[in-house]
Amino acid sequence: MNTLFERLRAGAATDWRAYVAHPFVDGLARGTLPQAAFRHYLVQDYLFLIHFGRAYALAVVKADDLAGMRSAAATLDALINGEMRLHVEFAARWGISAEEMEQAPEAPECMAYTRYVLDRGLSGDILDLKVALAPCVVGYRDIAVAITERPDFRGEDNRYLPWIEMYAGKDYGAVADDAIAELDRLASVRATEARMPSLIRTFAESCRLEAAFWQMGWQAGQPAQGGFWSRLFGR
Repeated sequence: MNTLFERLRAGAATDWRAYVAHPFVDGLARGTLPQAAFRHYLVQDYLFLIHFGRAYALAVVKADDLAGMRSAAATLDALINGEMRLHVEFAARWGISAEEMEQAPEAPECMAYTRYVLDRGLSGDILDLKVALAPCVVGYRDIAVAITERPDFRGEDNRYLPWIEMYAGKDYGAVADDAIAELDRLASVRATEARMPSLIRTFAESCRLEAAFWQMGWQAGQPAQGGFWSRLFGR
């Protein structure tokens, strides 16, 4: 294993697998994901990006040097002035306005994940923060690329193809590669073998929270369940 990311992924293999092989991902690959599930995901992902921006603002504060500050600041600018604008444009194609997303209540799964990332940054150092962010930053690229290589991948007439192509593309691939390189740069200064179990736990928890985020969207596309007594007696 040559990179810190590979060590983290191997150390959290079960949680990583649950994240990247979630039924939500299967639905994207096959084009069978209920539209209600994806719409709910899109709204919550917009709220997620707001807090993601806060995490990169925190990275400016936690950075070890000016180069790290500049890198975090550049990412923050690209996120809140670039990616969020693209997200708004993408959501508009699904009939969802920026106002609708901004006014939507934040789901518990979104709140749990984003606050966990911020907590790791506040209570730890810059490496803790970047490790907590890595399953999202790198994971989306890995998921999208893996989708395109699946034998059951539906490329034609798949309404989710633009999402897949965006995260499997070269531009986002460069973002993921930069994140992996940044982890190695920070690890060369801050990581020790004694610290690896803690870093793996952080990575694994972020993977679990990513899987919960998928599950949140997945459940929004499932038929409404009855109340307690209906479930108990099958009515």
